[in-house]
Amino acid sequence: MAIKSSNVIARVEPEIKEQAEHILAKLGISASNGINMFYRQIILWNGLPFRPSIPSTSPKSLTDMSKDEFDLKLTRAFMQAKAGEGIAADEFFESLKSEVIKSHAE
Repeated sequence: MAIKSSNVIARVEPEIKEQAEHILAKLGISASNGINMFYRQIILWNGLPFRPSIPSTSPKSLTDMSKDEFDLKLTRAFMQAKAGEGIAADEFFESLKSEVIKSHAE
């Protein structure tokens, strides 16, 4: 394995750095290794390892999603639930009900 002797200096927003490093830490990966992995993926894919896009503000219906998109959403939801992230169903439905009532009042 080659010796890591090159430095990367980049300016990022503190919140972005903190959030990314928190996620990497949960995965057991240092920021340095995360950046190294990202660079290796760029080399492997001969470009960015993801498609840059602007996410839609409205959720897609199942018929608008590819199988891969749907699988990714399910996987993310499962991981969030497993990590205890999210809210209880009754809280969600109360929030949804409030939003619907509010939007109809406008």
